[in-house]
Amino acid sequence: MKIEEANIAGFLSEQDNSGYFRYVAPCTFYGSPLPKEEKGEEKKKKPPQFMLVFMCVPVSPGKSRVIWAFPRNVGVWLDKVIPRWYYHIGQNAILDSDIYLLHIEVMILQLKLSNSEFQSLVQDMELKQQRNFAAAGVENWQKAVYVPTSSDNMVIAFRNWFRKHCKSQVGWAAPTIGQLPETPTKDKLMERYWSHVAQCRSCSAALKTMKALEVALQVASVAVVGFLAVAKGTLRAAVVSLAVLCFAASRWLASFIEKNFYFQDYVHAYK
Repeated sequence: MKIEEANIAGFLSEQDNSGYFRYVAPCTFYGSPLPKEEKGEEKKKKPPQFMLVFMCVPVSPGKSRVIWAFPRNVGVWLDKVIPRWYYHIGQNAILDSDIYLLHIEVMILQLKLSNSEFQSLVQDMELKQQRNFAAAGVENWQKAVYVPTSSDNMVIAFRNWFRKHCKSQVGWAAPTIGQLPETPTKDKLMERYWSHVAQCRSCSAALKTMKALEVALQVASVAVVGFLAVAKGTLRAAVVSLAVLCFAASRWLASFIEKNFYFQDYVHAYK
């Protein structure tokens, strides 16, 4: 990846495979694996286009509003078959894990963690390579990390933009001393229901349906057991198997609901 057009308005990163990513200051990031159309270029047939648009808007110290979209003009029919919540559960898992890592990095950079808290995070997430962050500080972050690949150029470009044009800090309307709040526990930091599900019609509807199905499976498992009183011979074995299957399905569904609509812990070493 090569960084081009780096200025106060953002930067453009050209990929070797003809794709691109563009950062539009201060909050928008978008890109596509396909080459961008040149201005004034005329084509008889509109080429296939799909891209990622990502907006991260700081709303208060330590909190941001994330908005993303995947506009495209191909495979649109898939949206009529696959519900939105199915896409969201995968995207949320990535956002939760990545944002948690970034949150810890920034907290370490700004020296907000006590030694015991930092040691706990290092052991929990295997972030031993981040030890030098605190010593280097925000201004010299590049001395504390290893960014050897060309894809890291965008991280470097953003950090340079943030340092040069923002003095490595967000210009809040009411600046405070020690801006970042204390690091909350994982279940609060990576909480998913109030931050997304409750505000997403597709996910909230899916959650209601799955909860109803979970209850139905539990009731079915109990009802099926009632047939044991009248079942005989091989039929009893089938009834028991069906009851166990319904109960196991309800337990699996309960776990699925908890992990995808409420909270799922993240262990960096296993992902």
